[in-house]
Amino acid sequence: MSAHTEVTNEDTSGGMDLFGRFLSIWVALAIIAGVTLGQLAPSVPETLARFEYAQVSIPIAILIWAMIFPMMAQIDFSTVVGVRKEPKGLAITTIVNWLIKPFTMFAIAWFFLMVVFEPLIAPGLANEYLAGAILLGAAPCTAMVFVWSYLTKGDAAYTLVQVSLNDIIMLFAFAPVVVLLLGISDIQVPWDTVILSVVLYIIIPLTAGYLTRRALISRRGQAWYDEVFMKRLGPVTPAALIVTLVLLFAFQGEVILNNPLHIVLIAVPLIVQTFLIFFLAYGWARLWNVRHCIAAPGAMIGASNFFELAVAAAIALFGLQSGAALATVVGVLVEVPLMLVLVRIANQTREQFPA
Repeated sequence: MSAHTEVTNEDTSGGMDLFGRFLSIWVALAIIAGVTLGQLAPSVPETLARFEYAQVSIPIAILIWAMIFPMMAQIDFSTVVGVRKEPKGLAITTIVNWLIKPFTMFAIAWFFLMVVFEPLIAPGLANEYLAGAILLGAAPCTAMVFVWSYLTKGDAAYTLVQVSLNDIIMLFAFAPVVVLLLGISDIQVPWDTVILSVVLYIIIPLTAGYLTRRALISRRGQAWYDEVFMKRLGPVTPAALIVTLVLLFAFQGEVILNNPLHIVLIAVPLIVQTFLIFFLAYGWARLWNVRHCIAAPGAMIGASNFFELAVAAAIALFGLQSGAALATVVGVLVEVPLMLVLVRIANQTREQFPA
């Protein structure tokens, strides 16, 4: 984790250093704590689960907001207009996310769940797991990519544009892609969930970050904002990430404990897909001589998933105890450790990209 540690040392305060050095350990402890909390104090997740709107958990939304606010607060909006000078990053992100990723996810998940693991999974359950994988594949990451961009020294303004374009496309493409790959025509996609997620995870923190930056720089100056305020804000992102994981696994702990083998089987195609999409986008960006601060976040968007939307859609379409819901939860389980590995790879290969 040396490269990862270097990034946190340069960009954040001492509190972030501690998280940065041992983030994989914190993630593992958060998962254990979440499952334990769900078993020993089920009233806690049950109470928090009541606070939702359009099947979006409000406590989780607040925590994700806390994760991405530091990223939004450091965006210099005057640089956003410069995105048009580097269209290659947007082209790679769009093509990989919407013309490649959903279909490779379907193909890989179908191969493993319906063929390789056929003796180990009942056919009906395998179909449900496949449906969950499809929902993950049709929902590229949005909110969490700001965390990965932050850890790889991504261009904040360009990441914002990449994510915004991705969200706009998702509003129109998510349902058709899911319907196509599931092979049914009467599926009900929760549009209010999609729209609310965009508002919660993009518009609100973006507005708050802009207003905060403008007000504080006007009052205290650019140097104080960068050297004092942003460094104090640094530990908020990893702390919110850990608490988010605790709550997510508190919500789904019972399901996870009841299906230990199937969790491993579901995880296999998801892991293969994650690495495939990352190296496809990352390698493509390298061939096109895209700057690292654009290439790394772009590859992270496709490699990770908008798990909030995928979980909500799985519950809405197939039920809380369905195999589809379990598959999306497994997506959450494997995503953070995998993305930390990819963050390390991206940081260690930075010098292979144009300055």
